[in-house]
Amino acid sequence: MKINPPKIGIVTFPVSQAGVIPLSNLVNIFCSIVEEVHVVTGGDGFTAFKNNKKVHPYLVEHNSGHTLFSRIFKYVQTQIRISNKLFKLRKDVNCWVFFIGAEGLVIPILTAKLLRKKVVVASAGTGFKPAKAANTDFAFFLGLLQTCTYYLANKIVLYSKGFVEQQGLGKYKNKIFIAHEHFLDFDLFKNQCQLNDRAFLVGYIGRLSEEKGAFNFVKAISAILAERNESICFIGGDGQLKDNIEKYLLENNLNKKVKFAGWISHEKLPQYLNDIKLVVIPSYYEGLPNIMLEAMACGTLVLATPVGAIPDFIKDSETGFIMEDNSPGCIATNIKRALNHPDIKQIENNAMTLVKKEFTYGNAVLKYRELFDKLCS
Repeated sequence: MKINPPKIGIVTFPVSQAGVIPLSNLVNIFCSIVEEVHVVTGGDGFTAFKNNKKVHPYLVEHNSGHTLFSRIFKYVQTQIRISNKLFKLRKDVNCWVFFIGAEGLVIPILTAKLLRKKVVVASAGTGFKPAKAANTDFAFFLGLLQTCTYYLANKIVLYSKGFVEQQGLGKYKNKIFIAHEHFLDFDLFKNQCQLNDRAFLVGYIGRLSEEKGAFNFVKAISAILAERNESICFIGGDGQLKDNIEKYLLENNLNKKVKFAGWISHEKLPQYLNDIKLVVIPSYYEGLPNIMLEAMACGTLVLATPVGAIPDFIKDSETGFIMEDNSPGCIATNIKRALNHPDIKQIENNAMTLVKKEFTYGNAVLKYRELFDKLCS
């Protein structure tokens, strides 16, 4: 079935504040390809597009249950609500792009297919891997949903070719298309302070959760400060580990050596990044982290684990630093290695050059135009 021209809609599971930036990026990309975009979402994702004339947002509400049965029931209930929106928009959209939470949205995807619409699953690449690793009661159910989702999709968009092997997606290789929604405002994210003049030695900015390795960074702080006691570390973000991290810092007399900023708005993020010499990304799982790209644009060094699409852009001692794992000892050792590297200035320049070349709005639009060209034909 041909679609010409594409009439695009985006579907996400209701998103939190952290999901607004990637969703907004994707919407902005599509607004350069078509005259209007329909967005079925909820939470902070819905409120973000109320006043955009080219975007038509449709609210989906979700309430999480307290037991396994009630969580599954409410999860299915929310998918039925999304499917109802898709049915009502059947004359306005001929290609649905399933984005945040896409891997589990089997009922809406099946609805789109029954309505003879093209389906694109734009995945961060991690899928439900964190849930499976946590061995939750929900994990098997989520894994089954993900398999069905990829089977039904016309195209699967991944950030990196590396995800094909990492996620065992070889059987879908004919569906896979490499693209991302990442682009930076280089008037906002830029180098405004030399590394030697920055207030904080190292920092972590991101979700305070297990899969991000946030607590591993916190446990490495004592070893970091043992060698540079005059320095101060920085933590920015919010999440389920926040209270535990604050308690750990207090019990280990680190609260005076660590600035805990909490949630940071996107507008203030460049200011904080220009105050930090080295940003640490100790994640167990990743897609393509925004904070990595934003730090590189601000001339902030990046030390990260080799997960997700990170190794595609962080080459050790060239555009940043890669650590073997995210254990506290490994983090501390690699922070020392990075800060003592003789070519820090060159690494900083290489990183800034890379992001300014690769992560432009024009490049992101070009890739998605290519995707829709393939779907239309």
